[in-house]
Amino acid sequence: MSPIAITPPQEGETVTDLTHAGIEEALLKNAPSQLKSASLTNSITATPPPEPETKLQHTVETPLAELDASKIQCKYTESPRPVPAVGSAEMASQKVCTDHMVQAKWTVEQGWEAPTLQPYGPISLAPTASCLHYATECFEGMKLYRGHDGKLRLFRPDLNCKRMLMSTNRIALPAFPPKELLKLIVKLCATDGKKWLPKDRPGQFLYIRPTMIASDPALGVERPKEALLFVILCCFAPMGDMSGGIKLLASQDDMCRAWPGGFGYAKVGANYGPSLVAQGEARKRGFHQILWLFGDDCTITEAGASNFFVVWRTKEGKLQLVTADLNERIVLDGVTRRSILELARSRLDSSASSLPSSDLEPLEIVERKFNVFEIEEAAREGRLVEAFAAGTAWFVAPISGIHFRGKDIEVPMVKGDAGAYASTFRSWLKGIMWGSDGMEGHEWGQVIDEE
Repeated sequence: MSPIAITPPQEGETVTDLTHAGIEEALLKNAPSQLKSASLTNSITATPPPEPETKLQHTVETPLAELDASKIQCKYTESPRPVPAVGSAEMASQKVCTDHMVQAKWTVEQGWEAPTLQPYGPISLAPTASCLHYATECFEGMKLYRGHDGKLRLFRPDLNCKRMLMSTNRIALPAFPPKELLKLIVKLCATDGKKWLPKDRPGQFLYIRPTMIASDPALGVERPKEALLFVILCCFAPMGDMSGGIKLLASQDDMCRAWPGGFGYAKVGANYGPSLVAQGEARKRGFHQILWLFGDDCTITEAGASNFFVVWRTKEGKLQLVTADLNERIVLDGVTRRSILELARSRLDSSASSLPSSDLEPLEIVERKFNVFEIEEAAREGRLVEAFAAGTAWFVAPISGIHFRGKDIEVPMVKGDAGAYASTFRSWLKGIMWGSDGMEGHEWGQVIDEE
């Protein structure tokens, strides 16, 4: 599978444009193995496009050292931390991490140093560190699951690692081979998983946060010369169903999460901090999250930090599953989003000649630009079937209502607490993640051998 590596040029641009050229140059220095197989795409797709006709000319003599998980140096804690009880306030605080963490340092002179597995603890940064001033930071959100069959699993972790490479490239941080990051994540999960997700807690998970920050102490506004990659495992409360569904407040005209030519497609910290004011106000008014709209036509992008899906009937009576496309690069190519689309196409696509047996009506799967006025019209005409948000944190969360310009759009939930399609996708994915319902051997679930 080809890794994400290079932000694609816009229509009419050439590969000598500034952002693209800078990313390719950084790849050549920091991870030349990725440049050879780099896909000129901003999505986590398996099939690279044709090679561009124009190539940049490079004269770099010696590549820097690449990230190499086989060189990891391990130092185990002498002060093990207690595991919080399920349902405790300590677990729900999202502040308690496991005994160990992984770190790897990068410098512009040497490249990647040998990574370390070490006791969890604070990171030392200069007050002038680039990440503290210029948002030179990116991360991923993943989970380690304790299956109902007793096994530890990751869910499609290769996609997260490839997306993180794309994010680091966009935010001027060093490149790396995604498979090496995955090996480091697996090592940490194998080390701490047995204790922190014991077998008597099936159906529980730990949140995995791979992060890269620019640790360069120089205060100048320039490409960082030092960076730190680290991976931690954090305790989260058990994932419960959203009783009554999620209520969304459509963003106002003075709010904008992402824009064409920006970085909404990358998982960088700068996407999240500016949204917290609006998110806080939404919650004060009784809503769970913001439905982010863009432009005068109120194009739908994301629901909070999750991808947004709607099921409706067209005026001609065709049943569709619709979500925003990735063409303008203002929507994150979520792993849960991608998985839902792939499951829908293999099991529910109305254009398929044959489908596995299902109680659900087949539908057309559509990725396109659409707006809140279309949802409003579908609800008014009785064509709106359901809507849901999808992401690692919220998983598959049914939506019960959208408040837009002073009016409430009621969203049906035929099963009481969810729509039929959201409920089905949630069930299918849970089976893969937790090794149940006949999905124990699914290729998307990577089993971790515990140490």
